[in-house]
Amino acid sequence: MTGADEYVIRDIEAKDAGPWIRLYNGYRQFYNLPADDAAVATTWEWMLARLHGLRGIVAEGSDGEIVALANLRTFARPSVAKLGLYLDDLFTAPSARGSGAAGALLDRAAQIAAEDGANVVRWITASDNTRARSVYDSHAVATPWVTYDMKPASAKHTS
Repeated sequence: MTGADEYVIRDIEAKDAGPWIRLYNGYRQFYNLPADDAAVATTWEWMLARLHGLRGIVAEGSDGEIVALANLRTFARPSVAKLGLYLDDLFTAPSARGSGAAGALLDRAAQIAAEDGANVVRWITASDNTRARSVYDSHAVATPWVTYDMKPASAKHTS
């Protein structure tokens, strides 16, 4: 096992495309999302260009291997007139789980939130993702909020 202090946590760079795409495909597979090269490529472009308030960070081992990623997004919190930092995706390569990489990414997310004036780092995870939740529980407090998804209304065609 590698200690969290043995990882370099840094913003993504263009040279990270291959490792990031492999990890992000692993994330999608973990959550049973269908393979979609176009969606992954679009997300990579958004992350690299920091579009839509997105920012990507990675955990790089002393050997230069990228073993984990975190995709972050700034969001407005109107109820408190503050910004928040949303952790959209966090994924650690199976070979690096338990090594401290995920915790190091969470620590960096907290630093980024402070640097950017955000007052919370927020994320969701599957209730049965017990291994990840044990890491999350050591860094944050689970909220009582329930998450909902609603489909957009169908577009009406006019002639």
